[in-house]
Amino acid sequence: MPKYLIQATYTAEGLKGVLREGGTARRQVVDRIAESLGGRVEQMYFAFGETDVYVVADLPGNVACAAWGFTASAVGGLRTKTVVLLTTEEIDEAAKQQVQYQAPGG
Repeated sequence: MPKYLIQATYTAEGLKGVLREGGTARRQVVDRIAESLGGRVEQMYFAFGETDVYVVADLPGNVACAAWGFTASAVGGLRTKTVVLLTTEEIDEAAKQQVQYQAPGG
């Protein structure tokens, strides 16, 4: 199952929810979202800085991950950014692919 790194930055309204409900309650919500899409959360971390939350999740594919991001962002409590994570085996497979490419001007 593909793995994703979902980065979330809370809006002021979203932070009020965290302060009211706590981090454990937010993790439970995130677990339920992943499960509803046929996936699971591997890890979730809160952080200092520009990004407030990092979630590593296994999801069925890009469509499920996009649905998660659209839904979470549409509510207005946070903004998300997603990174598709690749295993070392997937990189090995990609490195073996024959790609036809010509550099610009070449």
